[in-house]
This record gives sequence, C-alpha cells and structure tokens, in this order.
Amino acid sequence: MLFDVRTVIGGLFVVYGLIVTGVGLFDSGAELTKAQGVRINLWMGLGMLVVGLSMLLWRRLNPPPPKPADPADPQD
Repeated sequence: MLFDVRTVIGGLFVVYGLIVTGVGLFDSGAELTKAQGVRINLWMGLGMLVVGLSMLLWRRLNPPPPKPADPADPQD
C-alpha cells in the first residue's frame, strides 16, 4: 500500500487531541481564570479529535489507488 500522509496527520491529531482533552478535563481554577472561564484545552482537544478522525475517515472512504504493475518487474 502506498504511503498516505492523511494517516500520519490524522493519527497525530488524534493522539494530541486525546492529550489536550485530558488536560482540559482537569484544568485548575487558576487556569480557568487565565482563560476567562473558558475550558480552552478541552475545546481545542475536542476540535483536534474531530480533525484527526475526519482525516482518518477520509482516508478510509477514499483510499489511494493501488500501485500500477511494472512490466519490467517479472512476477512468478
């Protein structure tokens, strides 16, 4: 199967989204005060998860075409 950058980008967004969402779930009062009461880590983490999962879904629904056979490469 050919290398597809959507897999790498989607996977990284999902991993980082999980980390940032986890941090956002446990924000302290001081962090919420700095962000004017908005749980920015939680919202950005969820956004990253949506982007990452949509990239992986895009790759799943529209896979790259198979590599064409090379006539100079004999196969048994």
